[in-house]
Amino acid sequence: MRRFLREQSLSLAFGALFLAALFGQAYAGWHDYNNLETWHAQMAGETPETLSFGRYVTTSSFAQAVTENWQSEYLQFTLFILLTVWFVQKGSPESKQPGEEGGESDKQQLVGRHAGPRSPAWAKAGGWRQWIYGNSLVIVMAMIWVWAWFAQSVTGWSDYNADRLEHEHGSLSWVGYLGSADFWETTLQNWQSEFLAVGSMAVLAVYLRQRGPPESKPVGSPHDTTAATG
Repeated sequence: MRRFLREQSLSLAFGALFLAALFGQAYAGWHDYNNLETWHAQMAGETPETLSFGRYVTTSSFAQAVTENWQSEYLQFTLFILLTVWFVQKGSPESKQPGEEGGESDKQQLVGRHAGPRSPAWAKAGGWRQWIYGNSLVIVMAMIWVWAWFAQSVTGWSDYNADRLEHEHGSLSWVGYLGSADFWETTLQNWQSEFLAVGSMAVLAVYLRQRGPPESKPVGSPHDTTAATG
């Protein structure tokens, strides 16, 4: 068990942080939701109808807040994986060496006849199985992003229409909501922050160091050393 915890410590640590942050978001969002409902009811001279915590986490309001962040994160990783195949940043540990753009040779990728005895079975195979496995990371990341973006659009649409009906306005169709400023404001708000974070990491890692992690070059590496990790 001790060996398992050590060897899986990174994923376990992030899993624990994720669950803690998700619960914290849900708890804070629950109080904020009920506070707004109470304020609206008092302004209208009505009795407030608050939700229990369990009921709140099943609302479109909570689901929309969660999925709008998920979709932007998975878009970030999908694009980062794809773009680093073809684009380079000299001096960055997040980049391949200039001149090594592209999908690389079978020998470099250890596939087909170049696969080792412990290589995954589909890496040894040819044809469509090797192609799928050779692109499986970006395929799965893209599928999660599409799912999360769709979930964001549906939950955001439900929450948007609930607000419109509360203020006695007509509801929008799902397609109509996809073209609304509300949907694109929340979507692009998340996208721009992800693009900025990844781009700044690629550039700052050229000149700055953090001793120990693979995301940084060794402290003494020259600034123009590319693809090196600590």
